[in-house]
Amino acid sequence: MRKKIWMILVCIISMSFCMAGCTGNTSKKKSNGKIRITTSFYTMYDFVKKIGGDKVEVINLVPAGTEPHDWEPSTKDLIEMEKSDIFIYNGAGMEQWVDDVLESLDTEELTSVEASKGIKLLKDQDAHEHDHEHNSENDPHVWLDPQNAKYEMNKIKKALIKVDAENKDYYEANYKRYAKECDKLDTLYKEETSKFTKKELVVAHEAFGYLCHAYGLEQMGIEGLSADDEPDPKQMSEVIRFAKEHQVKTIFFEELVSPKVAKTIAKETGANAKMLNPLEGLSNKKIKAGEDYFSVMKQNLAAIKEALSE
Repeated sequence: MRKKIWMILVCIISMSFCMAGCTGNTSKKKSNGKIRITTSFYTMYDFVKKIGGDKVEVINLVPAGTEPHDWEPSTKDLIEMEKSDIFIYNGAGMEQWVDDVLESLDTEELTSVEASKGIKLLKDQDAHEHDHEHNSENDPHVWLDPQNAKYEMNKIKKALIKVDAENKDYYEANYKRYAKECDKLDTLYKEETSKFTKKELVVAHEAFGYLCHAYGLEQMGIEGLSADDEPDPKQMSEVIRFAKEHQVKTIFFEELVSPKVAKTIAKETGANAKMLNPLEGLSNKKIKAGEDYFSVMKQNLAAIKEALSE
């Protein structure tokens, strides 16, 4: 049913572009001399801004402060995609709507980039226990490993060069700059996590699998891979048991999701409740304040260090 709705919407959009074409206005390339890019959610937006710099105009589909897992594009969003030169998305099941939309849109002049393609994906170990009606069996949160973030930036760089070869050196230079930042961040995480004697984290949802895999940590998610999954009583009791058994002193919640459940578990176990950000989105306030992937990842490391030192 959802796919039929997409088809109807896209047919309307395609007709409108066809009518525009009949008047001679067929070009969508380089608005204000810049490459026009649409991104699926905040992390992709941040990576594109870093690599594209002042050569690109970027439209992010998921509004600031909105949890992206179950978000779906509107007709207006589909029009933005049609007008773009490049569409950048994470993939690996993060954007549940993307396959239907790309199948339906006229993508002859649209370069689509699945930034995570080629990364070895982690599987959802608890797929049989959680209701994943809207999720794949893969964990899509690859960017929380800085080496994966570097990989995705490289995919973005290649797409920009493909569409805008004349600025190849500019994109290459930006990529090299931020690739070094990813390596420095990776080294910082390795240095700090190697000192931890405790390894267990209780998190709002199972978004930190790649981070934990990279640095020898263990996550227990209150909710599944989607932040909108509701924990049932069995899962709640398992989390509480895990927290008590491992003497977990901090229960992590997220900025974009209600902290109510995390705070309930914290109260039940005598732990503190603090924020750990999976970088699925930032508030407008934080974006305007200059927060980005690197600053938030460093804040996350400080929060993890504090939690595992208690």
